[in-house]
Amino acid sequence: MTPIELKECQTKIEPAIRQAGKMLKDKFAIFSRLDAKLKSEHELVTAHDLESEKILMEAIRTNFPGQAILSEEAGNNNVDSDWLWAVDPLDGTTNFSMHNPFWCISVGLLYQGQIVLSLIYAPMLDEFYVARSGEGAWLNDKPLSVSSISSGKVINAFCHGYNEEDIRRAIKYFEYQKLHNFDCRQLGSAALELAFVAAGRMESIAIPGARLWDVAAGILLVKEAKGKVSDWQGGEWSLGSKDVLASNGLVHEQLLEILKSL
Repeated sequence: MTPIELKECQTKIEPAIRQAGKMLKDKFAIFSRLDAKLKSEHELVTAHDLESEKILMEAIRTNFPGQAILSEEAGNNNVDSDWLWAVDPLDGTTNFSMHNPFWCISVGLLYQGQIVLSLIYAPMLDEFYVARSGEGAWLNDKPLSVSSISSGKVINAFCHGYNEEDIRRAIKYFEYQKLHNFDCRQLGSAALELAFVAAGRMESIAIPGARLWDVAAGILLVKEAKGKVSDWQGGEWSLGSKDVLASNGLVHEQLLEILKSL
């Protein structure tokens, strides 16, 4: 794709992301956790996840007919296309339900299996992250760059999928980091945590059991901000990768050694 085409894709879909974000921000102020539902033992869903998803999917279908969509709540639209939109209409639903402002909308566009466009919007923070393949990454139109911290005050984050194995591996990683290094946090939104790595606000995030709609947009952000992304064995991340490690690059090898030992 050319830069012009990527910018055009962004221009067409960004208004829907902002519309969904405004709706969610309005609902956030009045939402009651009693209205949330369990869709699995460890996952909540709200009517507003679905409302946001509807806005986004309608915009994609209207502007990009015939392209594939993979969304957290609706699943795959089963369209055969070189193009795939990976959509999380509300990443951080649990945070949203408890009136924690750390949540976002995440939209990533893939072409032939490669992430080419990333859009992450955190309405409560008034932050809109963008990355276009080969062009760079931005936060509210200002260029992003990963941090230069390599030791001492390193802040690592973690997230995890929802099967027992992924949770156990995440707990082991958290335990090791808390006992041996400065700090390690689970902030509750993988997409936004990846964006924070890209913005230099923390040095890494490790995610066992990563799902494409959670990480696609954030992975490109980190790469375009000159960070590093791999699987937990140090291999290049791909659509078939189960786990993700994203970092500023300076702490990457050290973290891989920890992950391989778990």
